[in-house]
Amino acid sequence: MRVIFMGTPDFSVGTLEALVAAGHDVCLAVTQPDKPRGRGKEMQFPPVKEAALRHNIPVYQPKKIRDPQCVEELEKYHADNMVVIAFGQILPKTILDMTPYGCVNVHASLLPKYRGAAPIQWAIINGETVTGVTTMQMDEGLDTGDMIMKTEVPVAEDETGESLHDKLAAAGAKLCVETLEALENKTATFEKQGESPTAYAKMLTKEMGNIDWNSSAVQIERLVRGMNSWPSAYTHWNGKVLKIWKAKAEGNGTGEAAPGTVTMVGKNELSVQTGDGVLRVLEVQLPGKKRMDTGAFLRGNKVEPGVLFTEE
Repeated sequence: MRVIFMGTPDFSVGTLEALVAAGHDVCLAVTQPDKPRGRGKEMQFPPVKEAALRHNIPVYQPKKIRDPQCVEELEKYHADNMVVIAFGQILPKTILDMTPYGCVNVHASLLPKYRGAAPIQWAIINGETVTGVTTMQMDEGLDTGDMIMKTEVPVAEDETGESLHDKLAAAGAKLCVETLEALENKTATFEKQGESPTAYAKMLTKEMGNIDWNSSAVQIERLVRGMNSWPSAYTHWNGKVLKIWKAKAEGNGTGEAAPGTVTMVGKNELSVQTGDGVLRVLEVQLPGKKRMDTGAFLRGNKVEPGVLFTEE
């Protein structure tokens, strides 16, 4: 099948690679413009562009995909299908209807759950034990198109946003190849979506990582795992932002100490009272420092029981 591929971040790359490996003619990769990154603000290619160039696939980087000249450019390739995965722009109807097979989207949730920009992280934050990937026929709504195929992926007890990202990216790549095969063989079935049982999985912001110690230990642990590797969960200690990269909820009862109070300091760990239960902090990071286990942090920083971690 002759395919125009649309995607931008790392999550999209595995699907592009899988399509090429399966023998599809990926005639064009459409991705976001290059952006300056790092301290030197050097222009860097999006991951999909890097992957496309490795396979000698032409790359197109429009600022606004809705512009009429973009539509004209895509029409030149006479594609059978478009595959869209984490592209980052909303497609107009003229593009959705351009090819005989339309636009297939690979979405990192079991639709209609977790429509939106951050389904991976919200599945962890909300305590899901199973998530997955859905392929759908795109329409003009936000993740509302007819579902074609699904695959489930268990969420491990210690799952992080980063680890689940990698699992779902691999699952999505395999599912996309299977979906295109079914479309080509005319064996694909289409299922309408109902109402979503979950809130819209809105994009994460750094502010969302600010820990509210009045929440339960279980909720805070999920936040820590969901925000790993971006933007990270954090608290404030000694006038500094203290990122918490790894933690474990313990106990269900509420202690006498106020939420946010350090209740125990050991050789390699410290515990913090929450609104319900205790959170054992296992890996942290101070500004300008590397991530480190709590033992290494305590060897260089004095923290005593009774100290209060705060939101500000």
